[in-house]
Amino acid sequence: MQSTIRKDIKWVSNTFYDPVYNDDELSFFQDREVEKIHQFQKSHESYTETPLHSLKNLADYLNVSEILVKDESYRFGLNAFKVMGGIYAVAKYLANQLGENIENLSFKELQSPRVKEKLGEVTFISATDGNHGRGVAWAARELGHKSIIYMPKGSSLIRLNAIRNEGAEADITELNYDDAVRMCANLANKNGWVMVQDTAWEGYDEIPLWIMQGYASMAKEVVDQMGSAGGEPPTHIFLQAGVGSFAAGIAAYMVQHYRDNPPVIIVVEPEKADCYYRSFANKEGKREVVGGDMDTIMAGLACGEPNTRAFRILGQYAKAAFSCNDNISALGMRLYGNPMKDDPRVISGESGAVTLGLVYYLRKLEEDQSVNDEILLDSNSRILLISTEGDTDPDHYKKVVWEGRCPI
Repeated sequence: MQSTIRKDIKWVSNTFYDPVYNDDELSFFQDREVEKIHQFQKSHESYTETPLHSLKNLADYLNVSEILVKDESYRFGLNAFKVMGGIYAVAKYLANQLGENIENLSFKELQSPRVKEKLGEVTFISATDGNHGRGVAWAARELGHKSIIYMPKGSSLIRLNAIRNEGAEADITELNYDDAVRMCANLANKNGWVMVQDTAWEGYDEIPLWIMQGYASMAKEVVDQMGSAGGEPPTHIFLQAGVGSFAAGIAAYMVQHYRDNPPVIIVVEPEKADCYYRSFANKEGKREVVGGDMDTIMAGLACGEPNTRAFRILGQYAKAAFSCNDNISALGMRLYGNPMKDDPRVISGESGAVTLGLVYYLRKLEEDQSVNDEILLDSNSRILLISTEGDTDPDHYKKVVWEGRCPI
């Protein structure tokens, strides 16, 4: 089914959805594999587990059983989740160059003079809308190496300076995100640099897989936190998608972990960069590409070409895709920042908040409940959301939350 809900949301069910366990894809995200990755990430002295909040009062108001949100604004002091992929991918590359198993290495050991003497200074290059590049720059600097980061046109100067503050050589280009990725790939090939990108294409798949595995450890944290609290597994997980690496990493871990009763996976995108929505609407199941400027406040999701591996995973396991106007993201930012009663306050940025905005819209503002029925969203639903970033552009955050930019 494909439909438009008023003017704010379009959605499509995934006719290629198939709950059958796919070992070819999910073997990389099994508990034992992700546990090893998580142990390495935890070896950094700044590692802390990000909080998992329960929005009990909002859940009651929206007539669902539970809303849990993982707040990634606390991740390594970088205000976003992306470093979880960058830290593992950079370290894994260095371990491979050393001919050593990363399971036997800690972050501190990779910082040692022995490693630097053997490998010299490595240059890592990446294209980014902000958070990914900052994570790569941070990881490269922490491990004593160099990074070069390029951003698409229209990127925030605040986000650019945050990347530069991590020690990177960084600039804003006149290209859109996907063309900036191609430019970085060409520069990497020409100069012998290492491309660290969270999207994959033919001939470039290994490092993006490592990044996705790094993201999957957030899902492991969620499972561990729910277990400690005695909670039940989620019935629904709403996941924001740019190229889809984050969404696919989380989905793959959760599907394999809850193999006997996997949650409903919902993909959420900005309407100006809705490549998964368009791909799911394609009757042949082919990847669709969005071009142009992709002008949206959800900068971290302004990507027009799906990661090939992520597309295979989400193309099988996502139940539906939603294409959302910017005002849905703005609604989510205000909901997080102005909680009901004693619900915890979450500072959630433009790309972090769109999933909550969508849930609120579906449960409270949409008069036709058939879409809720289609995705099995009802009073018994236990919803998991991940606020992937905080106020990474503080000025714009204030414009939305304080001044009411992008109203419903």
